[in-house]
Amino acid sequence: MLEPLIPPAKPGGRPRSVDPREVANAIRYQLRAGGAWRLVPHEFPPWPTVYAYFRRWEADGTWERMAGVLRRELRVALGRRPEPSAAVLDSQTVKTTEKGGHAATTRARRPPGASGISSSIPRDC
Repeated sequence: MLEPLIPPAKPGGRPRSVDPREVANAIRYQLRAGGAWRLVPHEFPPWPTVYAYFRRWEADGTWERMAGVLRRELRVALGRRPEPSAAVLDSQTVKTTEKGGHAATTRARRPPGASGISSSIPRDC
């Protein structure tokens, strides 16, 4: 189902040394399990390869297309229309301070006589 969506190998250069399906499985595992990319299990291709494919597929929209196809197939299997007919928007917001920018932050206080100049000058002058 997803094979036609996987971009072909780049023309010229070295041929692919990994199976794109295994790369997709590794990416899916990593996104599901979370954690550092270096922790991708050794049953999958090397983590730098998996991460490079993930970044490339994310940038060119391959990942979005795969998710769209899977979503449509799942909806049809559940007896629904392929595309959703409604959406839910949540308007809840988190309130912050009334002021914005630098005015909202508090400057750090310096104790009197903290500079090197003022400490060398006698106070009774």
